[in-house]
Amino acid sequence: MEEAMADDKSKRGSRDRATVAAGEKYEVDYLMESLKLGRDDAEQLIAKYNGNREKIEAEVSKRKPRS
Repeated sequence: MEEAMADDKSKRGSRDRATVAAGEKYEVDYLMESLKLGRDDAEQLIAKYNGNREKIEAEVSKRKPRS
């Protein structure tokens, strides 16, 4: 039986970039910085959209006024 492996940071394929892992502090921090979100807001969006980065970005873009 094969054991589950920890997140391999050397594997950065499109599947890995498509989701945000709520349990990985560096991923949440990156999302917060890139979308200018607070930690609570970022964590709520990750939970709401099951970590789907595309859906999270779409939600945030609807909220923010365009310049």
